[in-house]
Amino acid sequence: MGESEKNRLIAWNLELQAAHQRLHRALRLARESLEAGDTASARADLLLYCKGFCAALDGHHVREDVGLLPELSARHPSLRPTIAKLQQDHEMIAMLLGRFDRAITSDATPGELAMHLDGLSAIMESHFRYEERALLGVLSTLDLDADPHDLLGPL
Repeated sequence: MGESEKNRLIAWNLELQAAHQRLHRALRLARESLEAGDTASARADLLLYCKGFCAALDGHHVREDVGLLPELSARHPSLRPTIAKLQQDHEMIAMLLGRFDRAITSDATPGELAMHLDGLSAIMESHFRYEERALLGVLSTLDLDADPHDLLGPL
């Protein structure tokens, strides 16, 4: 196997980790904005950062649900219970993102907004750790000729 073949085979493993790292950074920026103190500025920053963060996180999960996870399910039937759990997490995160979006555009206090971020952060961290434990090994050997953006979202 040549070096380019080897690089292509490990790309899915690295792409998933990179997508998760970018989402972590976006969440950190949202939290820093909220913790800055000035409620009006924090709300404006949250609208900017969190709309982008929410869209990125939701887009990542939608792309996984319609691209990557069905491919893994077809190639690795033993992963179907794991994939079902990941998709259940995606639904829960989408619900939390919707609530957070409504809180940002309402009169929610900074404390309420922080609680939404805490909840999102907790489920996101748990989901990413589980997903990486369950899938990185398989992804490191996945021979799939596809654009990572099609399967993981445009992060």
